[in-house]
Amino acid sequence: MRRAVGRGAVPVAVSMVAMSGALLLSGCVAAPAPPPVTIVATVTATPTPTPTPTPTPTAAPVEPAPAPAPEPVPNAPAPVYEPGPAVDLGVRDGANGTPTLDGAGMPISYVVVSGDSFFDIAQRFDLPQQQLLRMNPQVHDYGENVYIGDVVNLDWTKTG
Repeated sequence: MRRAVGRGAVPVAVSMVAMSGALLLSGCVAAPAPPPVTIVATVTATPTPTPTPTPTPTAAPVEPAPAPAPEPVPNAPAPVYEPGPAVDLGVRDGANGTPTLDGAGMPISYVVVSGDSFFDIAQRFDLPQQQLLRMNPQVHDYGENVYIGDVVNLDWTKTG
């Protein structure tokens, strides 16, 4: 069975097609022209640059040549240090004890206290470690081991 399309549907379809066509054609209309632009050119004078004077080159100071290094002497003997009196340079880490002094105020002995080392004792009394070892034959192992209560001789005229 066929149904008949009502007469009211045709005018609606026609109006829809007409509106679609109007919308499509409205995109073809040209955009309004922009307003005219007026360009005004102004000329301003720029100052001419002043030339800067170029610096005159000066000679760099010439340093004197370094003195030539002394020629090494192969197998040269080690310098000999003359023994001398001990001088107390003051308490320091590794040499915190109090020295025994002679009548002239020169240190003659030192008692090892906790935390002392033979090397630091030598440094405190401004003595080469080898000299202090010769002055103290009772110290063994090159001074690696000194013990609390050990008496270290500081009188350079005596050994032992």
